[in-house]
Amino acid sequence: MAKKYIIGIDGGSQSTKVVMYDLEGNVVCEGKGLLQPMYTPDADTVEHPDDDLWSSLCSAGKDLMRQFTGNKADIVGIGLGSIRCCRALLKADGTPAAQLISWQDSRVTRPYEHTNPDVAYVTSFSGYLAHRLTGERKDNVANYFGQWPVDYKTWNWSEDPDVFQKFKIPREMLFDVQMPGTVLGHITAQASQLTGFPQGLPVVCSTSDKAVEALGAGLLDDDTAVISLGTYIALMMNGKALPKDPQYYWPIMSSVPETLLYEGYGIRKGMWTVSWLRDMLGESLIQDAKAQGLSPEDLLNKKAALVPPGCDGLMTVLDWLTNPWEPYKRGIMIGFNATMDYAWIYRSILESIALTLKNNFDNMTEEMQHAAKQIIITGGGSNSDLFMQIFADVFNLPARRNAINGCASLGAAINTAVGLGLYSSYQQAVEKMVRVKDEFVPVAAHAARYEAMNKGIFKELTTHTDPILKKSYEVFHGELDNVDAIQSWSNA
Repeated sequence: MAKKYIIGIDGGSQSTKVVMYDLEGNVVCEGKGLLQPMYTPDADTVEHPDDDLWSSLCSAGKDLMRQFTGNKADIVGIGLGSIRCCRALLKADGTPAAQLISWQDSRVTRPYEHTNPDVAYVTSFSGYLAHRLTGERKDNVANYFGQWPVDYKTWNWSEDPDVFQKFKIPREMLFDVQMPGTVLGHITAQASQLTGFPQGLPVVCSTSDKAVEALGAGLLDDDTAVISLGTYIALMMNGKALPKDPQYYWPIMSSVPETLLYEGYGIRKGMWTVSWLRDMLGESLIQDAKAQGLSPEDLLNKKAALVPPGCDGLMTVLDWLTNPWEPYKRGIMIGFNATMDYAWIYRSILESIALTLKNNFDNMTEEMQHAAKQIIITGGGSNSDLFMQIFADVFNLPARRNAINGCASLGAAINTAVGLGLYSSYQQAVEKMVRVKDEFVPVAAHAARYEAMNKGIFKELTTHTDPILKKSYEVFHGELDNVDAIQSWSNA
């Protein structure tokens, strides 16, 4: 019997990845389309240049289909996933009326402002891509996270006029929304020509990039937390019901229809900080790695593995990109001495990512009154054995890594497999398509070192550095006026 194949689309901040899977979760082939550097004319504006999101998908699709040697008739569907908390402003014909707005742009933290008369529709990135692929004006409801008039109880647009007034987006400017696993439409002839995807294939919606990654990691139980290592690092657990006024986490819609995830505070520009260091080291790192037959990342990990846990007190505060209501915050490294080189800085960044997430995890689970018994680490950073061991030691929990660790595209494929009836349930699909690669267990001595470092020092670090940063901000940028007002407005 002929195999069946599913294409999963993973739209990210730096590239669009398209992966073809069989129904056992094996990668058949994959394509990639790079995005251009963001357009950032000022501190508040972060836009995708040109029609970058669509052109990168077209490039990735053609790359994928060039590699596929099987029968195109055996490809049964496409699962669409893309970045959340973004905004696409479209003309009446569905083409962009303005540059697509990144999640890093301050405008997405505020209600929509209708200043461009060419804008007929306001949608998410997945809504825009779904329209380009199918011609339909439909999108998954779970990707509307943040400044959107969504009713989380009904998984639909709100019916309260006051809610629409609050977010300032008229209903006629919004696409129709669907549950994850629903067919949004079918690949048009024009989209087929531009992407290489077979005409007529059903396009199935998943959900926001982080939630679909949680599904691709196999998160279905209550005793597991997923940490997604990306430009934004996210921390997620299963949720039972809409919480009332949570302080340290918030509910998001899961890729499993009518279920929730709870998301704790993450790290903005998280893994970007690792890339920032790698790129700053530049040619010297590349040459050193080449001489040893290693990639730059492998060399960093090799050297950092020789640095003692805790980096002898070298610590990093990961505020390279902070919230609009905390404009004074900055990234900090503290605790250098003359024996330290870039391997110490690198390990300090990895440890600080794990320690920051551990503190956020503790706050979240204490408020939830339910702790996880294991963690799953996803994303490219989980390829590092050193980073995996740091997570196990800092959390003092087993840290699992799956065979497919860039698993947003796998989650989209799972949504498609269940939505098209190829599996009868999400439990069955996960059992068939998600496989554990390995597990890292805590080293007791290292866990004790990290606990002492965190409890007595790292956790309290910003209470000492923030007052200094506020004074610095006033010198270089003026008074910190209306910071509380900005926070209230953003949270509204």
